[in-house]
Amino acid sequence: MIKLYGFPVSDYYNMVKVALLEKGFQFEEVMVRPGADPAFLAKSPMGKIPCLEVAEGFITETNVILEFIEESSSDHPLLPADSFQRAKVRELMKSAELYLELVARQLFGGVFFGAPLSDELKQSVGAQLDKGVAALNKLLKFKPYAAGTELTYADIVLYYAATLGGMAVERALGRKLADEIPGLAAWLALMDRNAAVQKANRDRDAALKAMMAG
Repeated sequence: MIKLYGFPVSDYYNMVKVALLEKGFQFEEVMVRPGADPAFLAKSPMGKIPCLEVAEGFITETNVILEFIEESSSDHPLLPADSFQRAKVRELMKSAELYLELVARQLFGGVFFGAPLSDELKQSVGAQLDKGVAALNKLLKFKPYAAGTELTYADIVLYYAATLGGMAVERALGRKLADEIPGLAAWLALMDRNAAVQKANRDRDAALKAMMAG
């Protein structure tokens, strides 16, 4: 059976988890934190999560894992058949990661773990966010999904960038992504009704609650 290594609080772990659920894969979750444990480094050379174990071996890096999942099953495709539209979905995936998720991630230490957040960091993140939001507004369609009429990997990547990342941005900067990205609020409500997303979010919320309590 496929094994998914990682921790439910991780955005990237949940991106892979939702994709596996959407495409109907049977898989086992193995709880592990990122790190330099030699046993885990044998599976994930950089000690990163998520890591996917399949019959042939181990795969790391979220985008690579998502491509493998898509190529492994033609059931419920999450990339368009047209080559240009596939490229546009990948463009949106990468833009959501680089210009939203990784930008907001700079605030996670302060928002979720009590690390200091300097004014300089807030100003820097705010400026990066301005550019990222402007770029995303040029790419997003919300018809009703991020890249068009069908659910794609772009929705899965953007969802986790916009939820946990959006929470960090609001708490640290007082900015609501839904106020800056037209259509985002309705799209988030649509994604919140997705069964795979609901399953992943229940597990994430339980793990986050336990982590904060500990």
